[in-house]
Amino acid sequence: MAILTEPIELRRALEQAKIIAVLGAHPDLQRAAGYVPDYLAKVGYRVLPVNPVYAGRTLFGETVVASLAELRGRVDILDVFRRSDAIAGHVDEVLAMRPRPRVVWLQLGVRDDAAAAAWSAAGIHVVQDRCTLAEHRAFGLGAS
Repeated sequence: MAILTEPIELRRALEQAKIIAVLGAHPDLQRAAGYVPDYLAKVGYRVLPVNPVYAGRTLFGETVVASLAELRGRVDILDVFRRSDAIAGHVDEVLAMRPRPRVVWLQLGVRDDAAAAAWSAAGIHVVQDRCTLAEHRAFGLGAS
């Protein structure tokens, strides 16, 4: 698979997705980990929040789970809201997902080239340092 950087690749990833899991989802809509998944849910994606601090609560119309291992079924995009220095700690957790996500999307300001290479080698597309909301809007895919 590949590290996705070209606009056509990013657009295709967003257009083909229906289910987005959000690692680090947050209930505060003033934080990117809150308002980005809220936007994604409002434009029609099913958003599955993952955050051990809020496990059991409802966010974006779904129950928050504590870990990626608790997700059931397919995930098209795993949208990651964690600091860059925390990404390495999620490599094995992502690789253990069944089925694996088609895309791991590291949010704006987040990058880990070693993690991206590991996921890509395992057949997962990777996006780094891009905002799903900004890209979605830039492609004219949702409401502004």
